[in-house]
Amino acid sequence: MKLLLISVLLFYCLRKPIWVGARPDTLAPSVLASVSSPAVSPVSSISTSMAAFSPGIEAGIEDDHVDAHKKMLIALIVACTALAAGILSLLCLWIYRRKFSRKPHRRSARNSDAEKGLALPPFLTKFSSVTIVGKKGSVPLIDYKLLEKATDNFQDGNILGEGGFGCVYKAQLDDTLNVAVKKLNCESQDAEREFENEVDLLSKIQHPNVISLLGCCIHCDARFIVYELMQNGSLEIQLHGPSHGSALTWHMRMKIALDTARGLEYLHEHCNPPVIHRDLKSSNILLDSNFNAKLSDFGLAVTDVAQNKNIKLSGTLGYVAPEYLLDGKLTDKSDVYAFGVVLLEILLGRRPVEKLAPAQCQSIVTWAMPQLTDRSKLPNIVDPVIKDTMDLKHLYQVAAVAVLCVQAEPSYRPLITDVLHSLVPLVPVELGGTLRVAQATRPAPPADLAVLPSGQ
Repeated sequence: MKLLLISVLLFYCLRKPIWVGARPDTLAPSVLASVSSPAVSPVSSISTSMAAFSPGIEAGIEDDHVDAHKKMLIALIVACTALAAGILSLLCLWIYRRKFSRKPHRRSARNSDAEKGLALPPFLTKFSSVTIVGKKGSVPLIDYKLLEKATDNFQDGNILGEGGFGCVYKAQLDDTLNVAVKKLNCESQDAEREFENEVDLLSKIQHPNVISLLGCCIHCDARFIVYELMQNGSLEIQLHGPSHGSALTWHMRMKIALDTARGLEYLHEHCNPPVIHRDLKSSNILLDSNFNAKLSDFGLAVTDVAQNKNIKLSGTLGYVAPEYLLDGKLTDKSDVYAFGVVLLEILLGRRPVEKLAPAQCQSIVTWAMPQLTDRSKLPNIVDPVIKDTMDLKHLYQVAAVAVLCVQAEPSYRPLITDVLHSLVPLVPVELGGTLRVAQATRPAPPADLAVLPSGQ
């Protein structure tokens, strides 16, 4: 606005003409008469008469034309300046109003979400320390003091597992509510980036086979993510822990594989943009009280792979696909490879990488591949806990799926949707599949009756 006022004042100051010579109204009447007289028509007589005039008057006439051009130019400049100042003022006013009018709108939107129960899980509404935060999604922010009390000051006895940047603790927020709290020591940019990435993704993802985000917390250099508690821990603990898979029957293992495939299919096919987990492994497959499997740990997950070609190599040895390990090429088939390794763990009860000597290791893929395709050898390498408890046809089918998933060439691997469709018929109906267990265990008819058509 100040610029506009200055421009207007400048315009009025410049309106008064400045003359070098005499003004037109000071010219002698005889001169004006001779110039305007129609009797003097020849050009030579005009030039002669003009030559007789005073030199000062002639200069004044010439300056009169110059000053007219100056006035027009100045007026044009002032008009353009005033127009620009007006536009600039309107733009500043628009930015100012938009900046200060959006904050109340956002606050009211968040409050309305909280009132509708869209952002906060029902149990978190009991805590007065909870507010709504988040860049893209709504994430409950839980007070640090509450988490400190719930974990008994993060005692070692409450540790459920350990990760690259910290530990996961069991926490009790009230008498009936138990949760899991991941603590990240964000002294490095990688840890901070993983925290932001996981919170951002899980705030927008909702699926029965993906872990639920309940809240987060920021305290000094530490970051905390609060999840639903999975009572049966991870698949890794169940397979390779003290019980050595004794709690997992054949059908239960197939259910866990099916749940994992459903979670991956949701990430690959139903998220927009698609999500590549990039760190699928048995320790990141969590099991609730009914052994429903859910994917967790999305710190390394990637979206828009086409726009992020220079992705830092990350993952866990034994689960990383060859093309990603050697060439840095990351696609959804990288997750399919990791799923194949998990399927081999479920089938064989072995770790993805085992030590043969202090400086020598062997992957489960290298060890098992020659035997998976040999039907005479396959039953002998199955986990002893489930050996001879399944239909051999089902065993061969699962082995075939695993072999396809861990192919070295990505184009030979199936889509996770195809894997899902292959596993559904192997899981009993009561566990989420289509298999009728009574029919599967029914003894086969005698050979002489098997070929007879029905009704005979």
